[in-house]
Amino acid sequence: MKILVTGATGYIGKRLIPLLLNDGHKIVCPVRDKIRAENYYKDQTNVELIEADFLNRHTLEAIPKDIDAAYYLIHSMSNSAREFHILEEKCATNFKTFAETTSIKQVIYLSGITNDTKLSKHLLSRKNVEKTLASGNYALTTFKAGIIVGSGSSSFEIIRDLVEKLPVMVAPKWLNTKTQPLSIRDVLSFLYKALGKKELFNTSYDIFGPEVLTYKTMLLQFAEVRKLKRSILTVPVMTPKLSSYWLYFVTSTSYKLASSLVNSMGVEVIGEKSDINKILDVNPMSYKDAVKLAFKKIEQNSIISSWKDSYISSGKLKNYVHEFINVPEYGCFKDYKKRKITNREKALNKIWAIGGETGWYYGTVLWKIRGFIDQFFGGAGLRRGRRHPTELNAGDALDFWRVIYADKEKGKLLLYAEMILPGEAWLEFKIKDGTLYQTATFRPHGIAGRLYWYSVVPFHWFIFNGMINKIAKV
Repeated sequence: MKILVTGATGYIGKRLIPLLLNDGHKIVCPVRDKIRAENYYKDQTNVELIEADFLNRHTLEAIPKDIDAAYYLIHSMSNSAREFHILEEKCATNFKTFAETTSIKQVIYLSGITNDTKLSKHLLSRKNVEKTLASGNYALTTFKAGIIVGSGSSSFEIIRDLVEKLPVMVAPKWLNTKTQPLSIRDVLSFLYKALGKKELFNTSYDIFGPEVLTYKTMLLQFAEVRKLKRSILTVPVMTPKLSSYWLYFVTSTSYKLASSLVNSMGVEVIGEKSDINKILDVNPMSYKDAVKLAFKKIEQNSIISSWKDSYISSGKLKNYVHEFINVPEYGCFKDYKKRKITNREKALNKIWAIGGETGWYYGTVLWKIRGFIDQFFGGAGLRRGRRHPTELNAGDALDFWRVIYADKEKGKLLLYAEMILPGEAWLEFKIKDGTLYQTATFRPHGIAGRLYWYSVVPFHWFIFNGMINKIAKV
């Protein structure tokens, strides 16, 4: 089949597409940033990437019309724009208008469980999107999931941070909210097995795990899997705003995502029973088993996708990494260094392993202080780390940087700063003709930017000298 997959660079999309490719399907991926997506699918002959934005219906004209089925995986957890629900509805409307001009027979939509009488704005938006997507020209199959548990998922990583960092937790009362967590493997099974299933045309099903758990129980069971002893005290005095700050400072989430999650976590996510498990022969695993499976993937360094690579994990970049690929020359301050190297491959390996658990090779304490300052002012800090210890692709999050360009064969890595700054910053590593070039570029915004640069120049001298020396000395 020829299948249209939206959200191809998202958490679900990057995991679903390989399953579809294994069955020999041809995949068409409309993406807002083709350069970013090419890193994930450059070796796949059956993947066609088309630059298109569902917020701009005119860009959809480039998508082929001879499509058999489609997956609608477009979601926004951002609350930075108050009209996000309008944007989600616009995306769905544009998708529907386009889909009705094609040969699409089935659209599969992944939504959220919306059975509670009092829903968050995000869940109300999901519900509205389902209504918008319904059409007489194609069949709509909707799956509604709650908390998704898997390596790299936002809920998994937040729970992991809380459990592993806090022996004793004084937590908000929403920890007593009930939910039915579902493993990412089971989510993919539902989505994958529903393709072309005519008995699921124009139907909607809740999909959920076998247990009803509170968030508190999930934390404690996570601790059991990790063999950690944890105590949790819930208090009623933490407002949504305080709860959001609590998540933001303790976990690796951004404040925007923390706020969105807090608003949703006050809603009970209990699914309505149906025969969907029997129809698709899916037997969802328990929460503990899902956590154990996630850690197997982490230990094997086989995390396919992570929420941290989403632009919402910072917010400085909106959609396009290639807009920052041309490092400015004029009106900028630069810290430029070069060193001769004797082993190109080893130097490249050190560059490609930078950040995360490896660190930045020199001045670790100073990097941590800078990360703390950034987090204090609402930035990403150093908490995001990196998805894989040795692999980098354009669009990946790397501590408080974003990978803009990564080509190991050409010997070049370009990073863009997502920290809170009175300006813009780039960090470039390049190896050419036996020489390692390291360039830090800062384009200041006004007087504040210039004062900032001069105040950190002494630290840069130590940090950047030490860093390039460590990389060159292989």
